[in-house]
Amino acid sequence: MSFRIIVSPAKKMNVDGGPPCARGVPPLLERTRVLKDTMQALSFDEVQALWRCSKKLADLNYERFRDMDLDRDVSAAIVSYEGIQYQHLAAGIMNDACLRWLDEHLRILSGFYGVLRPFDGVVPYRLEMQARLQVGEARDLYAFWGSSLFEALVAEGCDCVVNLASVEYAKAVVPHARRAGLPVVTCLFGTIRQTDGKLLQRSTEAKAARGTFVRWCAETGIEDLTDARGFSERGYRLDEERTNADTLVFVR
Repeated sequence: MSFRIIVSPAKKMNVDGGPPCARGVPPLLERTRVLKDTMQALSFDEVQALWRCSKKLADLNYERFRDMDLDRDVSAAIVSYEGIQYQHLAAGIMNDACLRWLDEHLRILSGFYGVLRPFDGVVPYRLEMQARLQVGEARDLYAFWGSSLFEALVAEGCDCVVNLASVEYAKAVVPHARRAGLPVVTCLFGTIRQTDGKLLQRSTEAKAARGTFVRWCAETGIEDLTDARGFSERGYRLDEERTNADTLVFVR
């Protein structure tokens, strides 16, 4: 089984991600150039409304788009994102074997780049998948990217999608995979509420658990999803009763 784990990006990015170094070009870069041109044509007020952020953040990212060169001063995607998930994944201190595993199995979804391999070169940007950016005939980024993210995975030989992405980003791949009949396995991390037995997923902890899960998979070198059931970091254990063919549920 040639599976790909899909994860979300992070809003905060490094200007210089440091080692490991970039050594690839994003597969959908020509479409990213279209988005760059679209963003550069917007006024400051328009992009701030699009981002729905503070003036300080808007100033920073407006300047980034204004001066952006997609072909220079790039960093590897896996160390360019600063979020909790990436802190726990900790690619910057992985050995070569783990990095090779990430290169084969991990894919980062992005509103700006579409889909990224860990060592594809990226520049800092701000553009979330759910942003209501009209691009030509496309009313938003979901329409702009269409099925291209899923098709990029298939072109690599992916025959199973392991979904660790947030709902916002999973929506750009999972529906297309299901329509094509490709297996999708979603991983959930949470606790069980004693009053009603409901699975509770806390956002910050879920991000930490996703990063830890990817790191553990790389360190373990799993090639069969059956082996992923053994994940036991951060106090998690597989919940056999809630787990099924489409979902792996880990509780603590």
